[in-house]
Amino acid sequence: MNLTDYVKRVSLKDFGKPFKHQAQWNTRLRSTGGRFFPKDGHLDFNPKVYQELGLEVFRKIVRHELCHYHLYYEGKGYKHKDLTFKELLKEVDGLRFVPPLSSTRQKPVLVYKCHSCGQAYQRKRRIDTKRYRCGLCHGKLILQNQPKD
Repeated sequence: MNLTDYVKRVSLKDFGKPFKHQAQWNTRLRSTGGRFFPKDGHLDFNPKVYQELGLEVFRKIVRHELCHYHLYYEGKGYKHKDLTFKELLKEVDGLRFVPPLSSTRQKPVLVYKCHSCGQAYQRKRRIDTKRYRCGLCHGKLILQNQPKD
């Protein structure tokens, strides 16, 4: 079965309303499960969510995007901040946020420690230890861990 047919079935079963546009996979999505495009009404979905988290979680993401879709075409508040969106999402048991995927790689945390006072600093990006000093005592900073990139 194709994705658009699945979204149409979920829309009729969970909302009692038809989905009249297209749904497609978008492999470029990283941190989101799906997107609604008001301009032409189509929905994009992240295939990794379905592959890694399964059909049950994916269905909740489909419900989330259908909340945007149906509210938009009813002329009601369809954005995340709108009360109508929050209420409908709760009513149909949609997901507010996508659980983290194992394929989305987190940057390693770098730990710098002051040579003089021992103050530790955690950073996501490398810093130039010749240029920057401790904020407390102006001591020399030393990188404590070597993350494997």
